[in-house]
Amino acid sequence: MGDFIGYRCSLCGKEFLPQGVTYTCPQDGGNLDVVLDISGIKQHTQPKNIFSSQEASLWRYLPLLPVTDPGGLGTPLRAAGWTPVFQPQVLAQKLGLQSLWVKDESRNPTASFKDRASALLVGRARNIGAQVVVTASTGNAGAALAGMAAAVGQQAVIFAPHTAPPAKIAQLLVFGAQVLLVDGTYDDAFDLTIQAAEAFGWYCRNTGYNPFTAEGKKTGAFEIWEQLGMAQKEGDNPLCVFVSVGDGNIISGLHKGFKDLQKLGWLETMPRLFGVQSELSSAIANAYEAKTEKITPVASTTLA
Repeated sequence: MGDFIGYRCSLCGKEFLPQGVTYTCPQDGGNLDVVLDISGIKQHTQPKNIFSSQEASLWRYLPLLPVTDPGGLGTPLRAAGWTPVFQPQVLAQKLGLQSLWVKDESRNPTASFKDRASALLVGRARNIGAQVVVTASTGNAGAALAGMAAAVGQQAVIFAPHTAPPAKIAQLLVFGAQVLLVDGTYDDAFDLTIQAAEAFGWYCRNTGYNPFTAEGKKTGAFEIWEQLGMAQKEGDNPLCVFVSVGDGNIISGLHKGFKDLQKLGWLETMPRLFGVQSELSSAIANAYEAKTEKITPVASTTLA
């Protein structure tokens, strides 16, 4: 396990000890970042140890993660991550690019990037002895949690808006999760999960709320670093990474991963991260353009 030493608020910078279950900053409600003992990791792990690993999943980066090995060898929990990177030459030529890579996250067990966060959250739940993991979802996050939880016999409860696609709900049920349909929006489901977690002692997986979700998603950055040989390159022009953005948790996780590598001294040039949002669902893009950290909700009318 990576040397997990606490949390740091993304707003006020205050640090907190790792004891107990903590989601947001008790001072100002800001999102928390997991803090690792970088100097301790340096003492027992080097890039060559990772490169020589036979583990073909995100768990090859276990020394850089804030959980212990969750077990589940031969299950989907050990199949999340280590997705392939392709170089589509025809597309690169069409776009006038010298180099283009596409990372195919559909190869994850439930076909989305969210398997990374859910695999790590299930690992964390087992570390702290949580009996139930709960989340709000309109589909993909719930499917990821249900699948990863089923892999190790972890009980999962998912609150979903009643408008969620029936096929997505069926997927949750097939994996054995308990599904509660909410007569309201995703935000209503989100609020109910937090209330349920507080009332029943469940562990809440909600994206953008539980700091360990970003820890799972940062493994995407580790794989880009390893698969593109960034550890061996010095002084190159920055790699440009384009990331689709909903609430910002994936791009935040990737940023955390690259920053961890940089702190370890394993990455010389920090990549440039580009968040991409639809004009019809652009809450974060709007805040970025306005140079404010205040996110104003928008009415999303995209096809997704």
